[in-house]
Amino acid sequence: MKLMVTGGAGFIGSHFVNFLIDNFTLDGEIERIIIIDKLTYASDTKYLEQLRKNPKVDFFKVDICDRHALFTGEWNVDFIVNFAAESHVDRSLRNPQIFTSTNILGTCNLLDLILEGKADALIQVSTDEVYGSILKGSWTEDYNLQPRSPYSASKASADLLAMSYYSSFDLDVRITRASNNYGPRQHSEKMIPTIINSILRNNPIPVYGTGNQIRDWLHVQDHVQGIWQAIKRGKKGQVYNLGGGTELTNLDLIAEISKFFPEHKILIEHVEDRKGHDFRYSLDFTKASQELGYSPSVTLQDGLSKTIEFYINASSVET
Repeated sequence: MKLMVTGGAGFIGSHFVNFLIDNFTLDGEIERIIIIDKLTYASDTKYLEQLRKNPKVDFFKVDICDRHALFTGEWNVDFIVNFAAESHVDRSLRNPQIFTSTNILGTCNLLDLILEGKADALIQVSTDEVYGSILKGSWTEDYNLQPRSPYSASKASADLLAMSYYSSFDLDVRITRASNNYGPRQHSEKMIPTIINSILRNNPIPVYGTGNQIRDWLHVQDHVQGIWQAIKRGKKGQVYNLGGGTELTNLDLIAEISKFFPEHKILIEHVEDRKGHDFRYSLDFTKASQELGYSPSVTLQDGLSKTIEFYINASSVET
C-alpha cells in the first residue's frame, strides 16, 4: 500500500506516520509513505527529520492549495490521508481567510487529484466541532452539521465537498471526525500544552469564561489507530466518529493535570469567553466500534502522564 499523508509534519500527521513506520513497514504492508507539508508554524521539522530517515518515506514541501505542484507530481498512491489544515479556533476568529483557503480549497485539490487518477481514495480527517454544540446526549454520524466558528465551518465545508465528490463521481471518500486530541508534540497554543506550560512556569492558567465548557478527550495514539482502521475496514461514502469517551469540564481537566504537580501552586485566570464558544462536545462512536473495531485504549491518566513528561523534558531543554 502506498499512502500520501498531507500535513505529515504536524502533530497528528507525524504521529500517524510514526504509527505506520512502527507497525507496517517492516512486514511490507506499507510500501511507500509520501509526506506533503508546507511547513507552517504548527509543523515540527525535528520530528520530520526523524521520519525522513526511513527509506520508505519521501517528503515534499508542498502547499495543498498549490494545484500546479500537486498535479505535476507523480504520486500514484492508494490513499491520501488529509491532515493538512488550519486548526486553531482562536486563529480562525482573527483570520478566517487562511482557514477557508487551506481547509476548503486545499481539500478540493486533493479530491481533484483522485479524479485525475493520481490517487484512489481520500481519508478526510475532520473534527467533532463540525456538529456545533450539544447539551445532552452524543452526536451520531447522521446529525446535522452546525459549525459555530470559522474553523469548524471550513472543516464542515470540506466534509460536504468530499461527500459531494462521492455522490457525483463515485469517489472513494471516507471521513473521520475525532474528539479533542492531546499527546506529546502538540503545539503550545492548544489547551493541554497551555495548562502544562503555565504550571511549569508558575503562570496563571487562562480559562475562558466560567471554565465549565465540556470536551471529550482522545489520545493521539487512539486517533491514529482509528484512522488506520478506517483505511483497512471503512467503506466509501461513510463517516466515522472517533470519540475518546472521556468528558471533562475545562476546570476538571485542570484539576486532573494539577494532580501531577503536587508541589506547584495552581493559578487560574478567568478571561473573556471566546466568541461563539461551543459549550459541549460528545461523540457517539458506536458505528466505528462495530464496523471498524475501533476502541480507544489509552486512559486519561496514562495519556496525561506521558504528555506531561514530554513537556517537562521540553521545558528542561529550553532552559
